[in-house]
Amino acid sequence: MLDYDLAALYDAETKRLNEAVKRNTERFPERFMFRLTVKEWQDMRSQIATASDQTKRNIRVTPFAFSEHGVTMLASVLKSKKAIQMNIAIVEAFIALKEFALNYKELADKLKELEGKYNKQFKDIYEAINYLLQKDKQETSQKERKQIGYKTK
Repeated sequence: MLDYDLAALYDAETKRLNEAVKRNTERFPERFMFRLTVKEWQDMRSQIATASDQTKRNIRVTPFAFSEHGVTMLASVLKSKKAIQMNIAIVEAFIALKEFALNYKELADKLKELEGKYNKQFKDIYEAINYLLQKDKQETSQKERKQIGYKTK
């Protein structure tokens, strides 16, 4: 996310957000946050209408872009009530995501186990289904052939 989007999210001025980041640079390694190049900023502004509406922004300074880790760190650097609420919401979202991933892995493992167990038992059914599918394809190709012999109108 870009600095001005995050400023709106945290109900802060972009300038104040960037000041907080500059006071805490050791908390924002490059994988958490980086500054867009002039070319990236120009390309983005030409593609996104809302990005071009940065009339108050110093055009010689490109925005910061934050990864999800940078957004989390930013929430801990800002001291407003909104930032505290957002920090809590972010942590809760990551917890929910982790729980979902664990449940998904358990479900995938269980399905794989069932598939291995029942594939052997249903081998005949799979063969019959495949035979019927192939038979249907053969009948379709027969219908597409040019008919010969006596024809009625």
